[in-house]
Amino acid sequence: MAKDGTRSPGGPTGLPPYFNIDPDAALADLDAPTDTRGFAAIAAACAQGRADLASRGLDDAGRKQLRLFSTWEITRYLIPVAQAHFRRVLKQNPGLPQGRSETEGGAKWFTLDEVLRLRAHFGAQGSKAKNYLPYRPKDLPAKLVAVANFKGGVGKTSTAAHLAMSAALDGYRVLVVDLDSQGSMTSIFGGRVQDEWQTAFPLLARHYGAHLQAENQRRLDRGEAPQPLDDALSAAMTMTAADVIQKTHWPNIDLIGAQLNLYWAEFQIPVWRMAARGWKLWDALTDRLAADGVLAEYDLVFIDTPPALGYLTINGLAAADILLVPLGASFLEFDSTGRFFDMLHSTFASIEEGENVAARALGRPEMAFEWDAVRAVITRYDAAQQGELSALMQAYLGQTLSPHRQDFTALIGQAGEQVAGIYEADYRDFNRETYARGRETFDATYAAFKRLLLGIWRRAERDRDATA
Repeated sequence: MAKDGTRSPGGPTGLPPYFNIDPDAALADLDAPTDTRGFAAIAAACAQGRADLASRGLDDAGRKQLRLFSTWEITRYLIPVAQAHFRRVLKQNPGLPQGRSETEGGAKWFTLDEVLRLRAHFGAQGSKAKNYLPYRPKDLPAKLVAVANFKGGVGKTSTAAHLAMSAALDGYRVLVVDLDSQGSMTSIFGGRVQDEWQTAFPLLARHYGAHLQAENQRRLDRGEAPQPLDDALSAAMTMTAADVIQKTHWPNIDLIGAQLNLYWAEFQIPVWRMAARGWKLWDALTDRLAADGVLAEYDLVFIDTPPALGYLTINGLAAADILLVPLGASFLEFDSTGRFFDMLHSTFASIEEGENVAARALGRPEMAFEWDAVRAVITRYDAAQQGELSALMQAYLGQTLSPHRQDFTALIGQAGEQVAGIYEADYRDFNRETYARGRETFDATYAAFKRLLLGIWRRAERDRDATA
């Protein structure tokens, strides 16, 4: 207070100017300097906290379990039939899953695996006027979807995870590939990854090893000494995608997980590239997934990339058919995303030019990267605060920016606290309408994505039929 009784500017409650902090009081609050070992202590504390948080919802064996789905939820969201008809079909077909009641005469609850079996039954026996099963052209490979932005905090992993869950609820067979060494996607799906040999790293290493073997054969043909494969490459040559794919608590979502050691690939890949300039490192992930039958076994492959344009991200982007770029409706995120696209152009144009110089000299066809679709998606949207800026962004980006805005809701925040997706939340923890409103934004995000996906698949189907 001033002498006249008025509150002085910058006092305890007003702050500036400029806080009136006493240096000796600040020194008294200061802890000792941190050395390298201090990082280990901080990391250990975070690891303990992460383990405690991740353990929420685990069963007695320490595994995640997906919640059950009620008749109400199934008929509202998953299978387009009335509840009364749904019950009649179950009664008429005792061989179908009958669900279980938690109370005498209470609502019936089903596992997602049971829901998928019921959907298959309705698809075979139900009304031909309804689409019980998701559209999927026969004999075409899975579509790969990369979710990327080099700015963190834009909802990249959350968007990828919820799209994967939505697709699984829709009945698609989904593989999630976590290329981010932070492993957030792996945590969401309850993955357990001990080291880099349980990540995508062996697939990249095997691709390089196969190139080196081919080069060695050419060396031998010229009478030159081959380059030996080290122990790591030799081990990788025995591995396939099946060795690193793990089941999750979702019956139709599998995972190639990540953990901190995966970041080693960012240092190892350029070493391999320096030793073998002809190695097409950007094709490593695509080629291995195709060679190991992954693209025939699944319908959709979602790739969560690191928040940086490194070698792992380049592999994920080059593999993708569809590129989704989440961003917030702010100037800084719009600006950063523009720079991200500029860097994508520079990177892939540089690869194309480097490859095509030799192709033109040898009279071979030139190579070019191509994506079926590229879409930016506004996440964490607040209509009251960001409507004008999002409209401006839409005007500049046009069709590249999805017209759907992914709202932030309390349900999303609660799911994040539980290391889970909103589709894993039990609506009984809220009320039905609160739950319905909370999931609407992600349902709408998936609807926009599915419209894009089906258009791409239909185009591919027509192109195939036209050339048959």
